[in-house]
Amino acid sequence: MNDTKPRIAVTMGDPAGIGPELCLHLLTHAATAQVCTPIVFGDWSILQRVATQLGLPLTAPRFTSGEPIDWAAIDTPAVYDLGQLDAAAIVPGRIQAACGAAAYAYIEAAIDAALAGQVQAVATGPIHKEALHAAGYRYPGHTEIFAERMQAARSCMMLTAPQITCSLVTVHVGYAEVPALLTTERIIEVIDLTAAAMRRLRGREPRLVVCGLNPHAGEGGLFGQQEEQRIIQPAVAAAQAKGIDVTGPISPDTAFLPWRRDETDAYVCMYHDQGLIPLKALAFDSAINTTLGLPMVRTSVDHGTAFDIAWQGKAMPDSLYLAVQTAAMLCQP
Repeated sequence: MNDTKPRIAVTMGDPAGIGPELCLHLLTHAATAQVCTPIVFGDWSILQRVATQLGLPLTAPRFTSGEPIDWAAIDTPAVYDLGQLDAAAIVPGRIQAACGAAAYAYIEAAIDAALAGQVQAVATGPIHKEALHAAGYRYPGHTEIFAERMQAARSCMMLTAPQITCSLVTVHVGYAEVPALLTTERIIEVIDLTAAAMRRLRGREPRLVVCGLNPHAGEGGLFGQQEEQRIIQPAVAAAQAKGIDVTGPISPDTAFLPWRRDETDAYVCMYHDQGLIPLKALAFDSAINTTLGLPMVRTSVDHGTAFDIAWQGKAMPDSLYLAVQTAAMLCQP
């Protein structure tokens, strides 16, 4: 047994999506197994059905929720079978309440394992929000589930890839709601959380850029309600006073130019698409999502369930590999 490698709970995501296929690839990915021990929290029967259909191996050891488990002794990729579903009844690529309920059960079990110290971090597979809602769980996404279960005093979503990293001040809300949700205190929180995470990932003091809300960062107050002057600039000044290397607010339409990306470790963005559009344009297959501010490490793939290619052998596992490996990095002392 290698006690130096962290155990990472990896939730299978929506069983009708590409999550099971991604997990099958993960279980045999040698590079990931060198840095951590991934344990897939899901349904063995689903993995078995997908493995058979796609001709993929499923040789990892299986543990079930009904047996006593010596978690510390698990030092190779494994499957924690929660037995939520009848695999024969699941239709790939279709929204199903049973799959939403199962996906939530995987998340809940992974959080419980992390809180109990059985695993050192959680990496989540893609869930389908309509399936989750059909099962009665009215969360906008993973971030809100983790924040509620962890009772986090402050948290934010950060998405990262080798090419670009963006943290979000607001997340799953309509555009009309964004200005009222922006406060100087909230922006300072996101700057603080982002700086701390990037120190861990970069091993040095990071360079951050804060985007404005309005076109041209408000053009000196001509656009918007002076959010840049009233809210964003004071947050940047407060962070600078703490010694954080941060500039802004920068005009969003020039913030992501190649020369600026070369000089920036992470961006603090005011709303979802401000950060997600450049990130997905540059790194759709390699970006990952992490929730900062939790009392545990949580990362995730930065893509959806891809119902259109579910169980077809077309899914790219790179984002899941990176999510698990980044979780291992973040939970190291």
